[in-house]
Amino acid sequence: MKMSKSFIGLIVVSTIFVIYASGFYTNFQSDSALEVVDFSIDAPASEDRVLSNPDRMPLYGDLHVHTKYSFDAYIFGVTATPYDAYKYATGETIKHPLGFDMKLREPLDFYAVTDHGFYMGMIENYADTSSEMSKKEWTKPLHNINRPENVTVESLGERADLFSSVLSQAIVQPYPYWHPKLWKAWFTNNIQVALQSFDYDVHKSAWFDVANAAEEFNKPGEFTTFIGYEFTTSTDVEGGNLHRNVIFDSSKAPIRPWTRIDSLNPEDLWTWMDGLRERGVDSLAMPHNSNGSNGQMFEVETFRGDPISIEYAEKRMRNEPVVEVTQVKGTSDTHPLLSPDDEWADFEIMDKRVGSRPPTYSMPQGGYVRDAYLRGLTLEWEGRGNPYKFGLIGSSDTHTGAGAFDENNYWSKVGVLDGIDMSRGSVPLTQDRIDLLNQYADLYDQPVSVQEIDGRTYADVGFDQWSASGLAVAWAEENTRDSIFQAFKRKETFATTGTRMAVRFFAGYDMQSIDIDSEDMVKNAYAKGVTMGADLFSQDNQTPQFLVWAQRDKLGAPLQRVQIIKGWVESASGTPKEKVYDVACSDGLTVDPVTNRCPDNGAKVNINDCSISSDVGAVELKTTWVDPDFDPTIKAFYYVRVLENPTCRWSTWDALKAGVKPRPDLDETIQERAWSSPIWYIPKSSELNIIPL
Repeated sequence: MKMSKSFIGLIVVSTIFVIYASGFYTNFQSDSALEVVDFSIDAPASEDRVLSNPDRMPLYGDLHVHTKYSFDAYIFGVTATPYDAYKYATGETIKHPLGFDMKLREPLDFYAVTDHGFYMGMIENYADTSSEMSKKEWTKPLHNINRPENVTVESLGERADLFSSVLSQAIVQPYPYWHPKLWKAWFTNNIQVALQSFDYDVHKSAWFDVANAAEEFNKPGEFTTFIGYEFTTSTDVEGGNLHRNVIFDSSKAPIRPWTRIDSLNPEDLWTWMDGLRERGVDSLAMPHNSNGSNGQMFEVETFRGDPISIEYAEKRMRNEPVVEVTQVKGTSDTHPLLSPDDEWADFEIMDKRVGSRPPTYSMPQGGYVRDAYLRGLTLEWEGRGNPYKFGLIGSSDTHTGAGAFDENNYWSKVGVLDGIDMSRGSVPLTQDRIDLLNQYADLYDQPVSVQEIDGRTYADVGFDQWSASGLAVAWAEENTRDSIFQAFKRKETFATTGTRMAVRFFAGYDMQSIDIDSEDMVKNAYAKGVTMGADLFSQDNQTPQFLVWAQRDKLGAPLQRVQIIKGWVESASGTPKEKVYDVACSDGLTVDPVTNRCPDNGAKVNINDCSISSDVGAVELKTTWVDPDFDPTIKAFYYVRVLENPTCRWSTWDALKAGVKPRPDLDETIQERAWSSPIWYIPKSSELNIIPL
C-alpha cells in the first residue's frame, strides 16, 4: 500500500508535535548553543608583572570589527583574517582590499573581532570551488569572487548585485520535511542545520578561528582581546536595526554564536546569555546604530509589543550595561529634532535605516541615547523599571579588519564599496566613473546613483553621512580581560569619535573640598564620591557636586569646552526635560551664567590646507560644578560631553588630497568629542530598583 507524500508529511508533523507537547523534546534536546568550549592556549609564562594602577587608567579599544568571515565584508572584497585584524590593532600594517596600506597612528589597548554570527564563514565557502557547498547552482555567481584580479573598483556593480539578489535568494532554503537534517534541527534546537544554504561545520570552523585568533593575541598587561561576534537582527516592522555585539569575559565561550536564525528577538539572546552565565561564562551585549533603528532600539514596549516591566528592565540591564553611541554609521547621542536647544546636536547624523534599500528615513524618537535615558526615567516614574541605565562606548564597525579613526586618514568601512574618495561621494566623479555607473544600471537594472551639486556630479550612495568614528574607552586597573570587562559592567567607560582624549567624571557631596591640582585628586574623588556609570544617592537633601577633568589627545586638537548634559522627569507631570550646561572653558574664558555657555574661543580652520589655530584651546580642562537648578526630590542623570577645537572633516581632507574644492553641502569641519557614561542621582534609595550585574 502506497501512502501519499502529504499523508507522510502529516504523520511527521504530528509526531513532532506530540514529542514537543509531551515534554520529551525538552528533555531530549542537546541545546548545543549552550555548550561551552575553553579556547585557552598554553602561553609561555611571563616574568613581567602586569602593571596595575589603583586610580585606574584609560584604555582605548574597538569592540566592533569585521573580517572575511562576515557575509557583507567578503562580498565586498575583504579577505583580511581575524589574525590580520589583531596585527593591525597592535600597530602592524595590513592591506586594504584595493591595495593601499592601513596603519594606526598608535596601537590600541584592546580589540575584539565581532564578525556577524549570521552565516559566519559561509560566503567564503560558497566562493571556494573546492567546497561541497559551491556545487549548489545558486553559489556559482560567487565562485572565486575575490580572485586578485577581480578585487577592483570596477567589480563593484557585480558585487552590489550579488549582495542584493543572490544572497537574498540563498539565505532561507530549508530541507524538505522528510530530510534527516530537519529532524536533527528539531532535536538539537539548532535551526541552522535545517537550512540547505548552511554548513554547520564551516560555520563552527569560522567561529573557532575567530576565538583562536583572540586567544593567540591576548597578552595580559600589554594588549587585550575578547572573543566576540555580532548578533545581527532587526524588527519585522519596517526593518528597524536591532544589532548588538556580544563579547565574552574569558577564554571560555559557546560552541557557536546565537544568531537571528535562532531568534530575531533580542530577549531570547539575553535568555541565552543568562544560560551561559549559569555555566560560568559571562558576556555583555552592546547595541549599536540605534540611530538606524527607526526608533525601535529604545522602545517603550518589548519586542513582542508587551508593556515594559521591572523584570524586563533587570534582564536587559544585566545583559546590556553599555551602548555604542558613535561609529562609522553616525552618532547616536541626540538629534536636532529631539534636542532643539542643543547647538551641538546636529553632529554626524546618519538619518537612514541601516541597510535599507532604497535608503529610508529612520525615526529619531527611540533611536538616540539621550532620548533613551529620558524614556528610562519616564518608565521608572511609571513604576515599570528602567531598562536604559546604560553606559557609553564608541567603536568603528569596520569591515576591513582595520578601523579608520582619524579624519585625515580615512578609508571608510567596506572594502571596494567605499575604498576610494569618489565612491564615498566626497570628490566629483570623473566621466569614466559616470560611464561605469551607467553600465551598472543597464546590466543590473539599478538606478544610477549620482547627484548634481553646484554643477558637479557626485556618487549618491549615502556614504557622505558616514564618519571616522569611534573608540571605546574603559577606566581599568590593568590591561587585562577581567579588569576591562569589569569596567564595562560597572559602566566606567566613555566614548570618543576617534580622538584619544581622557575624561574623568565624579559626583559626591564633598567634591569641592578636593584640591583639583593635587596628585591625589583622583584618589580623593574615588574616596568621596562615585564615578561615571554609578548611582549617587541623596544625602540629607544636600546638593551634589560634580568633578570633571578632561585631557586632550596629544596628537589631536586642543580642547574647547566641557559640558554637562542633564535629564530629568518632572515629578508632577512625568514630562521629560533636558538641559546643556557648559562647565569649563578654554583660554581663561568663563561660562555666562545666563546662557550657560562659554564664549567662542576663536579657534579657526584653514580649509585650504586644514591647518588649525595653534594659539587657542586647552591641554586640559578641570573643574567642580554645582547644578544651579538642582531639585533634591527629582531623579536625574548627568553625563559629560567634551568638545575639541574644530578640525577638517574627512570629506574635506579627501577633497584637499584630490586637489578639488570640498563638496558644498557637507560640513567642512567637525568638532571631535567624547561622551562619558552618566551618573544617576537617586533622591530616595527606596525608589531605586537595584539591577544585579
